[in-house]
Amino acid sequence: MNLTTEQRHTGQQNFYNSLGVTRRDFLKASAAVPIAGAFYFGYAELGGSPVRAGLIGAGSQGGVLLTYSNPDYLRFVAFSDIRPSQVERIKAGGLEDPDRIGFLKKYKLSEAQFAQDIRYYEDYRQLLENPEIELVVIAVPLHNHYQVVIDALDAGKHVLCESLLAGDVGQCKEMARKAQQAGLHLAVGHQRNYSLLYDNARSIIDDGLLGDIHHVRAYWHWNNTWPRLHDGKPIMQNGEIELVNRWQMPINGLDSKVDVEKYGYQSLEELCWWRLYRRTSEGLLAELGSHQFDACSMLLGQVQPLSVCGIGTRYSSSGDDQIDDQIFATFEFPGKTHPQGKEPGNNPQDIVVASYSAITSNSQDQYGEQISGTRGTLFVEQEKDAMLFKEMEPGKSTSTSPTAVTVVTNDAGSPTLDTAESDSPAGSGAGWARGSTQEQVGYGFREEMEHLAWCIRNPAPENQPRCGADVGLATAICVQTTKRAIQEGTKIQFQPEWFDPASDEVPPV
Repeated sequence: MNLTTEQRHTGQQNFYNSLGVTRRDFLKASAAVPIAGAFYFGYAELGGSPVRAGLIGAGSQGGVLLTYSNPDYLRFVAFSDIRPSQVERIKAGGLEDPDRIGFLKKYKLSEAQFAQDIRYYEDYRQLLENPEIELVVIAVPLHNHYQVVIDALDAGKHVLCESLLAGDVGQCKEMARKAQQAGLHLAVGHQRNYSLLYDNARSIIDDGLLGDIHHVRAYWHWNNTWPRLHDGKPIMQNGEIELVNRWQMPINGLDSKVDVEKYGYQSLEELCWWRLYRRTSEGLLAELGSHQFDACSMLLGQVQPLSVCGIGTRYSSSGDDQIDDQIFATFEFPGKTHPQGKEPGNNPQDIVVASYSAITSNSQDQYGEQISGTRGTLFVEQEKDAMLFKEMEPGKSTSTSPTAVTVVTNDAGSPTLDTAESDSPAGSGAGWARGSTQEQVGYGFREEMEHLAWCIRNPAPENQPRCGADVGLATAICVQTTKRAIQEGTKIQFQPEWFDPASDEVPPV
């Protein structure tokens, strides 16, 4: 997006000022609310002892979940990982990423207290035997999700499994059924479902301020083509320049003695760089795309896609076993008045086209979503900011300056965007996402864990995670079907029964 600083500021102000009065008042006050998500997403203070949890998988995502967890709701009392470097990092925190804090800082523990209070298990199955643990948070490589989740449910534990729930849709359905039969929660880590930013973006769409939506652009771009340097010189590996790749960081020497065959890995590289291999990962589709497939569905009213086609290519990866490093996919979603839309009608031509790209050779756009409607455009950028712009009627404006807008009621009694009287929107909301909400509540990680803990402490049929097994199943279907569409070079129609956990129908592999 080539926006000037002035345009960005105005777009952020427009977004803030276009929210309903109740939402604006909440956002203004949220910085002073210690548990903003509780008030916003309909749960309350826990009112009892924190849920005792075990963390299986102490890598980068495990560190994120520990960092954002709220000890008033959930307290980790044990963890498991097979890599010594991950064990050390989850204990002390990541030096390469100061935002990922370890157990010592999180719980203000001394080394002696850590050894006494936090149990470490190399074998996760021993962690599951601990009767004190009520909830298991799973952040292991994707190909292990199914077995670890099944073992946790068999052990009577509630589960929060990082996304993707599994690469196989049949396995997702089996996990969903087992959790339901056991009366256990199975939540999936699509944290945007607990993001105040996305929920407010959805409110603007639901209010009709964008008009009729025909296109969503979702993208996640980074650049892995730069050489990794040491003392200003490129690092060579097997005669080739080693490139900067966040999924292929230098292997820590502590991990060199891991018995990789014992744990089902074919090499140390496959263990440490599992996201790059087809056997252990679904690559960009699962690690990045699944979150944005879920976001598209959520922003359009929790509807499921109708069809998908796509292209996958490899520019910098090598070896037949590695994943594509460029992904392009085009989805058809039902519009509001489509028979499968949010407000079902008899208009099968009401289609929203969602284009998705994940590339590793250019980082200009970084990541986000652009929702384009007949009366406005909404940008959600890096889960931190949102910007709203009004479509100008022909002949109404010839200025190249950004246009401030406000919300008025049209002749039909519906809210609509209108040009503000002054050059700047009224009120004070610039940077609200970073100031009064996003820094306060994070990206939704904290809220998803708070709410799950609250559901565990307050068992009732209506108390369910916002992102349960059904949402995890839907994104797994999107990933598996897009993968097949790319492999076959064809357009594939989604079938409604695929999304039903009770149905045995699954997408062809």
